[in-house]
Amino acid sequence: MAAAHILGSSSEVGKARYAFHYNCAMKSQQARQLLPSLEERYGRLVPRIQQLPPSGSRPLTIMGRVAGWITPRATRALESLEGVRVEPEAVCIEAVVGQRRLPINEVLAEAALLMRDAGCLRAWRNELLDVIGEGQTLGKIERAAIRPLGMLTRAVHLNAWTPDGRLWIALRSASKSTDPGLWDTLVGGLAVAGETLDASLLRESEEEAGLTPEQLAQRSDLRVILRMHRRLPEGYQVEDVLVSECVLDESVPMRNQDGEVDEIRAVTVDEAWQMIEAGLFTVEAELVVVEGLMRRTRQE
Repeated sequence: MAAAHILGSSSEVGKARYAFHYNCAMKSQQARQLLPSLEERYGRLVPRIQQLPPSGSRPLTIMGRVAGWITPRATRALESLEGVRVEPEAVCIEAVVGQRRLPINEVLAEAALLMRDAGCLRAWRNELLDVIGEGQTLGKIERAAIRPLGMLTRAVHLNAWTPDGRLWIALRSASKSTDPGLWDTLVGGLAVAGETLDASLLRESEEEAGLTPEQLAQRSDLRVILRMHRRLPEGYQVEDVLVSECVLDESVPMRNQDGEVDEIRAVTVDEAWQMIEAGLFTVEAELVVVEGLMRRTRQE
């Protein structure tokens, strides 16, 4: 049997990429019964994922473009840094010109270190993310510094289904710093600096489930569900949530490679719903799963 479940002949691939075999996901009667509950649950998610910035935060500009919401604590940590200008209505970070010439990435690197030393960061990750402002990539910065600065991140998720309509999910490791022991989408992670969104999805798929690009060849294109705004203890989460879907047969070997997943399991729609009601998913995973179920239901 092929490693991935192949949906029809090559002439059907385009259709399959957008239809995702919705008729295999749920029986029509079950779908109709579940939709009102899904819509209600989605509505209750909104206050948790669309929040105003933390009190006292100011707009942050990078190289003249609005790029985040900086917390008061982070502002105090950076106010003496060359290249940072604190104004009543905003905090501005620029490259340094003149005798001590510092490109913007060096200023951002120094900013991250100062925030770390001031105790603003949750955990140093040694991973760089793109700094995005007004739709443009302006530089890169240590991942741990993103939330205190309220910068935009992009999270890619894979909703994978079995041919008979069960959903593949992953249990986050009990040792993870965020949401340990909660259930997640099969694949989920942030795009890192200099990486396309598709490349991010393929990298995360290999790291978290041992999946190859060939096994994911018939996945749907990534689409944005929404932009999430959520207050966190360390700052502000501003995140585009993107999802791709595919069908993976149980013969496809799946094994976590990076130690961040304790279990991979396929659950029925009813089981997934019960887990959602019990609060066993991360907020982001619940959003992706509920939205995916609603989308499938409406297209039956």
